[in-house]
Amino acid sequence: MTTRIVTDSTAYLPQELVERHGIEVVPLHVVVGGRDHVEGQDISAAQVAAALRDYTIVTTSRPTPQVFADTYRRLADEGASSVVSIHLSSQMSGTVEAARLAAAEAPVPVEVVDSATIGMAMGFAVLDAAGAAAGGAAAGAVVEAAHARLGPSGVLFYVDTLEHLRRGGRIGAASALLGSALAIKPILAVRGGRIVPVEKVRTSSRAVARIEAMVLEQVQRGGRVVDLAVHHLDARARADQIAGELRTMVPGSPDVTVVELGAVVGAHVGPGTVAIAVSPRPGEPLPQSDPDETADS
Repeated sequence: MTTRIVTDSTAYLPQELVERHGIEVVPLHVVVGGRDHVEGQDISAAQVAAALRDYTIVTTSRPTPQVFADTYRRLADEGASSVVSIHLSSQMSGTVEAARLAAAEAPVPVEVVDSATIGMAMGFAVLDAAGAAAGGAAAGAVVEAAHARLGPSGVLFYVDTLEHLRRGGRIGAASALLGSALAIKPILAVRGGRIVPVEKVRTSSRAVARIEAMVLEQVQRGGRVVDLAVHHLDARARADQIAGELRTMVPGSPDVTVVELGAVVGAHVGPGTVAIAVSPRPGEPLPQSDPDETADS
C-alpha cells in the first residue's frame, strides 16, 4: 500500500522539502494585466508586487479539475494505491472543489482535505501527512495526521493596506475596517477558513509587536512545541527581524522558517505583508521551566 500526497502551490513549501518528501504540488494561476501565469513557474512574487504597485489588475484562478485528474492518474500509474490531496481553504478558493471533482473519477481512492487555512499552516500539515505516508500509514491515518496539525494551527497577518484584499473580494468581515480606517494598520487572522480582522493598531511597529505577542500567547495557551513560518511579500528585512525575535521569545526553541509568499496570495494581500503561521506539534508538550530559574529571575 502506497499513499501519495498532493497539495497546491499556496502551501509555499520550500522546494527542497517538496522533493525530499515526494510531494506533488498543483499550481494555481495568477493573471496579471490579462496574461495568465502559473504560480511558481513563470511569474515571481516580486513581479506581482511590482504590478500591484503600478495598479495593474491582478486576479487569480484555481487549477482545473482536469489538472487534478491528470495528477491523480499519473500517481496511480507510478504505483500509488491511494492519494491524500490537501488544499487551501474552500472559503478562499475553488481548488478543493476542483480536486473533489477529479477525485470522483480517479483510478485509485483519493481523500481530499480542506485545510481551512493557507500557507505553511497548511504546509506543516502536508509534511506530517507525507511523513505518515512514508511510514506506511493507510490513507485514513494519513488524513488523521494532517488534521492533527491543522486543528490547532493558525495564521496571523499584518498588511500595509486592506485595499488589495478588498479588490479581490477576500476580506469578508474586515470590510468594516475600510473607509476612514484605511490609515490604520490592521492585524488579520485566518479563522473558520476566512480572513477576518482581529485588531487595529496605529503604526507598523506596533502591529509587528502585537502580532508577535499574539503568537506567544497562542503558544503558551496551547502548551505545545510549535513550528513557525514567517511569510512575506517584498518585506524580507521585516520578516527576518520577526523570525529572529520569535526564535528567542517563543519557548521550546521553535524552528522558524522565512518563506516568501507566492504570486497567488501576494496578489490579494499586497506588498509589505507579513504573515506568521503557527503550527503546534501533536504530542510534544512545551518543556517545563526550571523552578530555580523562575525563582532567580
